[in-house]
Amino acid sequence: MHGEGRNRKSRPSGDQCRNLSRLVAGYLVFALLTSSLFADSPRTDPPKPVEKSRRSYLGRVLAQPMSHLGASWLVRPERDDEENASESFVQLKLADGMTVCDLGCGNGYWTLPMARKVGKEGKVYAVDIQPEMLRKLQVRADKEKIKNIELVRGDIDDPRLPENQIDLLLMVDVYHEFSHPESMLWAIRRSLTENGVVALLEYREEDPEVPIKPLHKMSKNQIMKEYQKNGFKLVREYNQLPWQHLMFFARDDSPTDAIEPVPTQQVLEDLE
Repeated sequence: MHGEGRNRKSRPSGDQCRNLSRLVAGYLVFALLTSSLFADSPRTDPPKPVEKSRRSYLGRVLAQPMSHLGASWLVRPERDDEENASESFVQLKLADGMTVCDLGCGNGYWTLPMARKVGKEGKVYAVDIQPEMLRKLQVRADKEKIKNIELVRGDIDDPRLPENQIDLLLMVDVYHEFSHPESMLWAIRRSLTENGVVALLEYREEDPEVPIKPLHKMSKNQIMKEYQKNGFKLVREYNQLPWQHLMFFARDDSPTDAIEPVPTQQVLEDLE
């Protein structure tokens, strides 16, 4: 009996149980508050770059913007046959109610179908630095009675977009013309929602058969170099277009997983 008494484990007292319960409850409250704090924390962006107009960037010579006098080339009848723009549009995966942007919208070749696709509950920011282009777009939108487009006259270093609002921002053969690429990418990154993406179309520099002036082309390696430097990651790409790269970039703090680009040489071989 005495041996059993010595080996019997003593039970915790009532005070010890209450203290333990308080400790566990306190830990749970702390964990919940901490997770909530981090979940609700506003995302942070680096300060806006102080940038002067450039002639080159990271080894690439910058092209001059196309004048509004050449606007008719943007809506040429053969464009879809040459570039398969209709397939590019499908790859944007637009949906009703989205807030999107056509940056470097010109006279609206892409803007108008984007506006129709996102519907009355959606919105398209149409941004251009040339007021003549915006007026041409407004005439076309009025003719088609499209009301969900907001025209924005951008600056050479700022597209003047709202913060954390854009689900998809499209740039078609325009990024290579930016004289202030870091400032523009900073503002673009800031405009995206958590899962928002940039859809970038640029003519393939690697393909000499693409009938575009060399300064108006970009290689996939150069695109990756410039976008990664400015806080973006590649999350999707489409490599079946005849003339262009189509690459989708998210903020580098987006929950979307990054991918590695398919080498352009492999893309060209697959297209043969």
